[in-house]
Amino acid sequence: MERGKIESIFEAYFEKYKKTEGDRSAWSAFWTETTPQGVLELNMTKCSKGTTFKVFVDKKKYAETKGWDGYFKTMSGLMTEHPGLYDEDKLFTDMEFVI
Repeated sequence: MERGKIESIFEAYFEKYKKTEGDRSAWSAFWTETTPQGVLELNMTKCSKGTTFKVFVDKKKYAETKGWDGYFKTMSGLMTEHPGLYDEDKLFTDMEFVI
């Protein structure tokens, strides 16, 4: 799936499912994907400092990165380290479906 489409889907998902982080200065949305290779959790947080992504593999923090460039770099590394865990076509098709 192309990068622009992924960004568009994740942003729309965020807008629909975001929850405040207490004082309404930060908002987050989570996505969990369960596969035979493990559990992948994605967290997008937006605040005055920008957009941050947290990535968890089997409930352990794998990475935290800022912005979309960081997200795509992180996920490229994740695909190498955990083959089959992150199928962006399936994940973002599913995410788009629930929007």
